[in-house]
Amino acid sequence: MKRIVFKVGTATLYENGKLSSRIDDIVELLSELNKEYEVLLVSSGAVGAGYTRCPLDKSKLENKQALAAIGQPLLMKEYKERFHKYDVTVAQVLVTAADFDSRKRTDNAQKMINVLLENKVIPIINENDSVSVEEILFGDNDQLSAYVTYYFNADMLIILSDIDAFYTDNPKTNKNAKPLKIVTEINDEWLKQECNPNDKFATGGIVTKLKAAKFLMDRGKSMFLTSGFDLSDVKAFLKGEHKGGTLFKSEK
Repeated sequence: MKRIVFKVGTATLYENGKLSSRIDDIVELLSELNKEYEVLLVSSGAVGAGYTRCPLDKSKLENKQALAAIGQPLLMKEYKERFHKYDVTVAQVLVTAADFDSRKRTDNAQKMINVLLENKVIPIINENDSVSVEEILFGDNDQLSAYVTYYFNADMLIILSDIDAFYTDNPKTNKNAKPLKIVTEINDEWLKQECNPNDKFATGGIVTKLKAAKFLMDRGKSMFLTSGFDLSDVKAFLKGEHKGGTLFKSEK
């Protein structure tokens, strides 16, 4: 495994309306991994960052776009300062779905990403929410990260989330629900569940993660879902020991 995409969700980055100290742990982990792997980061949190400076009603599309425009440079500033402590340079990369629909645009983006990674620069990727109506309405960074993994030729997607694994049932309502270590096939019924993000600024939930996993599995790639609150499971996984978290991997 050489190239890894990490996706970090809003609920992992923010707590009680403020940036959580968890971002420090994540930056430290990615900085260390950057010595051995090619690391890409898909980060949510721009809307949440914008809200800390300008608390607009995010139910209105134009307000949400404005919050994303305010928050994106704030979020990048936080990342830049933290990665600088480890002498790691980061680059902001904003994409839309159209960038993956055009062969020419995808090819250009791939070349740019390759240059960054060859020079040990970590691309921090997000949707261009301030101008992309379709993505901000219907998209989410779980599925964006799956596209990034596939089109930028990464070996695996690792989602660091407030959801620490995929369970046999909802663990919040069923105490007997068990985490699944490996999933080799996505049941269509799972994809019909209602999206249930835990954070008011998040757009995902387990369903969007399952959709991301299916997209990758259908194309011969894998996804690992694990906790962004406790990084011990992802550290163990990268060392070859599967303790917690769920590996989505097709057997086809």
